Amino acid sequence: MQRRQLLRRGAAFFSVIAAGPLITACGGGNGNGNAGQGPGSGDSGPPLGTHVFGLGVASGDPRADSVVLWTRVERSNPGNNGDIPLRLQVSTSADFATLLVNENLVATQVYDHTVRAKITGLQPDTRYHYRFVAGRDISASGLTKTPPAANSTREQLRFAWFNCQDWSVNHWGALELLAAEEDLDFTVHVGDYIYETVGAAFQAGQVEPAHTPIKLPNGMPLADGSVAALTLDDYRTLYRTYRSDKRLQEVHRKFPFIAVWDDHEFSDDCWQDHQTYNNANLQQTDRRRAANQAWFEYMPVDMGDVSFDLKNQRYDNIRIYRDFQFGPLMHLVMTDQRLYRDDHAIPEALVATSQGAAPEDAVKMDTSVGARYFTPLPTLLTAQSIDLVTQQPRAAAPSILGKTQTQWWKDTMRQSQSTWKVWGNELSLSRMWADLRQNPMVTDPALKQLFAINADCWDGYSAHRVELMQFLTQNNIRNVVAVTGDLHAFQCGIVRDQIGFDPRQPEAPVNPPAGNPAMVDFVAAGVSSHSFFSYLQSAAKAMPALGALVADQTTFEAFMWRGIPAGAHPAFPQGMPPNNPDMLFGDHHAQGYASATITARQMEVRFHKVRPLENGQTPAKPLLGTTRITLAAGSTTPVIG
Repeated sequence: MQRRQLLRRGAAFFSVIAAGPLITACGGGNGNGNAGQGPGSGDSGPPLGTHVFGLGVASGDPRADSVVLWTRVERSNPGNNGDIPLRLQVSTSADFATLLVNENLVATQVYDHTVRAKITGLQPDTRYHYRFVAGRDISASGLTKTPPAANSTREQLRFAWFNCQDWSVNHWGALELLAAEEDLDFTVHVGDYIYETVGAAFQAGQVEPAHTPIKLPNGMPLADGSVAALTLDDYRTLYRTYRSDKRLQEVHRKFPFIAVWDDHEFSDDCWQDHQTYNNANLQQTDRRRAANQAWFEYMPVDMGDVSFDLKNQRYDNIRIYRDFQFGPLMHLVMTDQRLYRDDHAIPEALVATSQGAAPEDAVKMDTSVGARYFTPLPTLLTAQSIDLVTQQPRAAAPSILGKTQTQWWKDTMRQSQSTWKVWGNELSLSRMWADLRQNPMVTDPALKQLFAINADCWDGYSAHRVELMQFLTQNNIRNVVAVTGDLHAFQCGIVRDQIGFDPRQPEAPVNPPAGNPAMVDFVAAGVSSHSFFSYLQSAAKAMPALGALVADQTTFEAFMWRGIPAGAHPAFPQGMPPNNPDMLFGDHHAQGYASATITARQMEVRFHKVRPLENGQTPAKPLLGTTRITLAAGSTTPVIG
């Protein structure tokens, strides 16, 4: 990175700012700017319209004394791709009459003409206005806010989180609603900011007219006819396209933003630098590095915490896990659940071999069923301790966080003095099992088993989950909640410190759940991506015997979470206990976002569900309904309603 340490100096206004603002710029910077009064009108230089800030502005990674400010600028003449000088202006007033910062920067071609500038020495719990100026052209004016100080007496915090905003399906009305929020302190993105494929089967269906098809400049053709991002230009194209949406721009303009990635920022269901489009699990280091760089370029991230080394040839040339303090009320801990994770415990190639195919010949076979989805639970749990390929004991159970990040997570949680420890977590922590052993709706003997529905999430790494949850309970670490995405569903569930099933006793009952409650997981549905329930319906085409369970949402929800009431279905005249009693709320056919209000007494979460497309258009009134869930401090039992 091209870093500059620039200490602002001179203006009397800095007397309210400890030591004056300090700028750390990535993508260029120099010390020629002057603080103090300035018209900020871009009244010199090339003619108006020479420069374009087409992707808006953003702020991110806020701290009590600092924030990162971002933009991308380009020339209206596309043939001129050289470096672009610009200025960053920061003020406490919307009219920029008094400038706290008026600093020269450079947007370089190396980082696709994106700029991140970290401003330090700011006041806690304070709103700031900012904008960028290139010649006579001025960007949109952004608004950001620093968190409360460690000794703050603020009694309430509000934030929202969102995920899974597939450009190619449905609509982004959820972002319109989110942008209309007025009193958020910050926003969190827990992954799938972009989708690396275009034209994939899961992206089929209607999409709002504003989202026209994406064409990648290079691309990697896949067996299903879709094309996946392959090069840095491909990933940049995706980010530019996604950030062109005015609703997403408005969310970024209004609120500080904290982000981590999930899989689609690189490759669906990926691990480390391996893609899983087929059973070969190909290693694609250059592709992973391209994805890393594009994410870094387009996120307003703190260059100190998010360490990125462009010259490092390894796939892990970036580190994105980090934490944030919001006064004494809240500690936000953000993790990376892709870059360090082990392969799925049941490799796809092993499933392919069991079906009579060569491991590398699985391009046309849907062997994700059995390896990642609808995975036999006894086999999956055995694979936590036995390598199923070599049949040798594992030195350690498969991990999502990896050894170093796991220790960091433990240390951070143990040392936290905040009332609430909020985990920015990409993947569902809650148990999602389907007990079909005695289910009269399932007639295929091969399916009379106990399944983990989604082994790509924490259910597939249950020994690692137990390790983390036991750390919480054994150290009496209270008020831990996860804000989660990935699943394309709204969920709220209790997470325990034991697995609750012994694979050596495959006929043993699974209820009631075993172990102590350690924390609560709140899952937000995707902004636009097709729902989890619709994916299960697609899976039923590969496993027709499951069709009865997913014939409609009511049957599925009742079977999985609440139990089917007596008489509700002819197959269950006596009713049936729920498969997952710790799942206290589930809406698996939904899109939307979530928000939370935190006080010392409670955390109140609201799930905002949006309407589907109406005649191919974004609905005029996107909000369909809101579910309110309250968790009292000291409790692990949320209250619905």
